[in-house]
Amino acid sequence: MPTCRRKRVLLTQPSQALLDALKTDANKEVYYLAQTGEIFETYELYAARMSFYRMKQFQCEVTGKSGLDYFQALESEQQEARTMHSRFPEPLKAAVLKAVQWQVIGRLDHLVEAIYDRFKDRYYPDERVIVDIDGDKYYARVVQVFPPRPVPIPSSSRLGSEGSSSSSPLPDDEPIHKIAEDLKTPLQDTIAKDDPARYYYKIQILEEEKQPGPPKAGERQKPKEARSTRWSGSLMDTRCDVMSRDRLAFSKSILRRLIRDCVDREAAVASPWVVKPAIAARYGVNTVMPEATRIGVENIKKGEIDKRKKMWEDKEGPSAKRKKLAESDEQVLAVAEELRVRAQREQEELQRAKEESERLAAEKKKKKPVRYPTEDLDITIGDKEKKAGMKLKRPTPSKLQMPFGTDHDTNEAFLMTWNFLVVYGQPLHISTFTMDEYEQALRHSVKEPRCTLLAEIHSTLIYNLRTVPSPHIDALQSLEDLEETVGEDDLYMGINISTLSETMADVGSNWERAPLRHNEGRDGWEKSLVGCMKDHANLQNFPKLREIMTLLLFAPEESEEADGTSSTSPQPTTLKVPSSPQERYHKLSPTNRLLIISFLCNLAVSSKAIHAHMESCEENLTALRKEKIEVNRQKKQYNEEMAALAGESKEGTPKTNGEEDGVTPHHDSDLSELPGSEGETESGTPNNRRPKESRRKTAKERELARAKMASAKQALAEHRRLDEEVNKLERRLEGIEREFRKLLGAVRVKPLGRDRFYNRIWWFDGMGSASLIGSGGTVQYGSGRIFIQGPSEFDVEILQRREEDVKARRLEEEGEEGMLGVGEWAVYDDLETVDEFIAWLNPKGVRELALKNAFAKWWQHISPGMRRRAADLASTAKLPEARRSARTRHPGSDISREPYMLWTNRRAVNSS
Repeated sequence: MPTCRRKRVLLTQPSQALLDALKTDANKEVYYLAQTGEIFETYELYAARMSFYRMKQFQCEVTGKSGLDYFQALESEQQEARTMHSRFPEPLKAAVLKAVQWQVIGRLDHLVEAIYDRFKDRYYPDERVIVDIDGDKYYARVVQVFPPRPVPIPSSSRLGSEGSSSSSPLPDDEPIHKIAEDLKTPLQDTIAKDDPARYYYKIQILEEEKQPGPPKAGERQKPKEARSTRWSGSLMDTRCDVMSRDRLAFSKSILRRLIRDCVDREAAVASPWVVKPAIAARYGVNTVMPEATRIGVENIKKGEIDKRKKMWEDKEGPSAKRKKLAESDEQVLAVAEELRVRAQREQEELQRAKEESERLAAEKKKKKPVRYPTEDLDITIGDKEKKAGMKLKRPTPSKLQMPFGTDHDTNEAFLMTWNFLVVYGQPLHISTFTMDEYEQALRHSVKEPRCTLLAEIHSTLIYNLRTVPSPHIDALQSLEDLEETVGEDDLYMGINISTLSETMADVGSNWERAPLRHNEGRDGWEKSLVGCMKDHANLQNFPKLREIMTLLLFAPEESEEADGTSSTSPQPTTLKVPSSPQERYHKLSPTNRLLIISFLCNLAVSSKAIHAHMESCEENLTALRKEKIEVNRQKKQYNEEMAALAGESKEGTPKTNGEEDGVTPHHDSDLSELPGSEGETESGTPNNRRPKESRRKTAKERELARAKMASAKQALAEHRRLDEEVNKLERRLEGIEREFRKLLGAVRVKPLGRDRFYNRIWWFDGMGSASLIGSGGTVQYGSGRIFIQGPSEFDVEILQRREEDVKARRLEEEGEEGMLGVGEWAVYDDLETVDEFIAWLNPKGVRELALKNAFAKWWQHISPGMRRRAADLASTAKLPEARRSARTRHPGSDISREPYMLWTNRRAVNSS
């Protein structure tokens, strides 16, 4: 059994509650660990146990190997057990196990010593041994065992050839070496009663396996063929003094492994060694303890317990004697009080020692240098950082500037649907649009002019859902089930369920075949929307089905409709007149429209087109990863070549003082080299004249200098060429990063990162079908903002488990208004505020370092996008606050000039 910290690992037993559940619910689902056979009731227990087994802290009990996980240690022990069992003599196993059964010996080493001394000179039929014949050793097999002979025969290594024995072997039913199996009998008595040296064995030399030993001193080495053929296959009688076993088959270490693998013992005092039941049944070992043995074991246990009790009483003697000598209740109380005071004093000393150790540990921890980056919440801003100007408080993100204010569920649905429609614009055949345009389209509340963006969004989703199978329970069936529950008199805005069902049944029945052509303005998409909802929606997956269908199919009377023309007026309380979805959709609130689009997007995820697009993105991501590796490799090669050229150029550049390789060039003019010039005597003596050799050397040096200059110019040109190639590769790497973001956004949307309090930071631009760079290199944006989402429930649990008061720290560093709840959303829509937020991030923390690096990586796209959005809003906004809160335009305003009304779908497919 593998050990952990020198203790054997015990398997987990099923809980009593699980065993009781087996009687009542035999089909109860549980978690099964196949490697160990353990059963767990919950996944948490299963995962915790598996994590424990995977830790590299276990040790193989047989080989002593450490640093293994549980399964590696178990496999090592099993492999060693298989090797040991294959080598250990099979005829000897039964005798050893019978001798071990019911023995009360404290240490395993003592038991191994006793077994080894009794069986090292005793052999059994069919056992494989090594025999010494005339100084040569051979493998042999024991064929027969002969009992001790009454007349001793002189010792000889070979008594005769085949058939030389005259005595008969032991009968098959008569056990041999039986007295050796009784460990209660002293070793000397067993030898006196049954001397192993008086046994004779008929053995057969094994022909195929010979192990000749070295020759004796003074004896000439015999030829190998002669030695091997002399005794091969022959039978002979021998005694134990010329026989032995292979040390790899029988030794104290092998014997210890056998006993440890086949025998077990309880942890109680004086517990006997017991052979495991399966092994005992295989080798015929008695599994019922004899009565005499049981009594002996109980006596040993009792004696051991009494011995320990006496030792304990001797140790606690003075206290007991004082109690016995007490002659009155006052004396007993005095002794008790003294003991109480002493215990209290000892407890105080222990507490002081504990506090001192904790203080020393804290000081040691303080002195230990911290390696950055580390856990963000472990970092505190010191005086040095404060003096350096580090921001202490995070800029407060705006909750009111979210598209739907503090309605967090609607904001989340808004962000999810916009991201889905933009990311999967290619398979949905819809062009990208900004988040502001999407928000304005959802708030479009007039029938004429019609909003093209809303028509295209609903139509493309309806087209996509034609390939998605509908559930078994449709909307009409769900409403009928509701009517049986609430009754026929239940009304919603004056309409009961039966009236609603009758009206729904005739609307949009052929939605799967309706053309909804782009060049016809997607005419009839509202009816197709109702038909699609009838087939796919029910009260389980769309709880507001009844409310929205009632608003789409019924209208108030004309007088009530005329009274409620104001955009801020609430929905009429009573609907009486049947109407059509074309007439009523523009009256839906933005929240209800988002519910419909969110439901359609959730269904579209399972469509074939979306799945095929995601698989294509995965393949393209793999190709991009390979291309990035190749580009980086090529860039590294170019940089190495540039570095080599830079080194050569530096070596070959002439020195500034005109010296080249330690040679001073001559600056004499050409006239000085002519005969008769100054420096030359009348007689033509060479005293002041330059020799011809010197002039040749100077010319050669100048030629070399010109060659070096030409080489340097060529190296510089090559360096420039390589630098241009590196710039091209860097631009390609930037393009790969942008393309990677687009493709990855179609597979999984990930935040930029998290801050120290686990708030998630989102930037939605440049994913899916959206692009960060337009034609001509112009900057494009989708959201143009940085969103912040509060920590998840799991992250909140992590914060609560910390010892420090995280809430107080959040109040100090985030502010009461800046603290976000679970899943709560806020936004930074101002570039200066984002700069302040980035300055607030502490790069010493692992999360904020990664977030700051992400901002640095994409800042060249984030900041231009935010500036362009601010410019677009400034050019189109007239009354921002009124425009945000209004449901309808003021009379006379031309909404057809709004950006969301000018949007066109360039990816539309006109065919039906």
